[in-house]
Amino acid sequence: MKGVAAREKAQEFVQQITRIRFENVFNPYADECPVCDVAGAPLVRRHNLELVLAAALSATRGSIWIARDLGYRGGRRTGLALTDDVHLRCHAEMFGTPPLARATNGPPVAERTAAVVWRGLRSIGRPIFLWNVFPFHPHAPNEPMSNRRHNSAERLGCAPLLLWLLQALDPTDIVAIGRDSQSALANLGVHAISVRHPSFGGQAQFLKDIAAHYGLPPDVPLFTDSSNRGEGE
Repeated sequence: MKGVAAREKAQEFVQQITRIRFENVFNPYADECPVCDVAGAPLVRRHNLELVLAAALSATRGSIWIARDLGYRGGRRTGLALTDDVHLRCHAEMFGTPPLARATNGPPVAERTAAVVWRGLRSIGRPIFLWNVFPFHPHAPNEPMSNRRHNSAERLGCAPLLLWLLQALDPTDIVAIGRDSQSALANLGVHAISVRHPSFGGQAQFLKDIAAHYGLPPDVPLFTDSSNRGEGE
């Protein structure tokens, strides 16, 4: 897809995703967190997603990695799947976009899942589009800084967005991060390679699975504990 057409398609997609609403769900492209966000944060996150998606649409066909949903320490803040504040620069460099801006105040917040995922991405060394089955942050009622698993109604409500992305990007391969993601994709008739999710002590296996899929030497996990229980994505 040519550059101008890719930018227009990316803008249309972001406009669609901005209009979606669910109860007990933070839409980072429309909602502003009163605690963490700078003024105009949703606009910043929309712009970041537009830049990355337009670059992916313009690039040579590649992989897409799909996890479950955004976490409160990662995608809720950045609007980018599997990406925390710390790895915004890495995401921009991966696709060669202009710098991606932070939408949050205070020191950058790190997410363990994002750290392990980006270690895997750096070992591969080529652009890979990152997404989630449910592209928002679902949280418990009255607990905005919590993570919960999205439900089937929420997943089905976002299915057209996911299917459009898969058609538009036409990836060479689809990697489902975690069993929840693989199951959701299978229910949509989408075949994906399954790898272990990095949370709940799965860091080492995730890196081994990624190395095996891309024909790389085995890697070593960043963490050996399971203290990242409950992280989203």
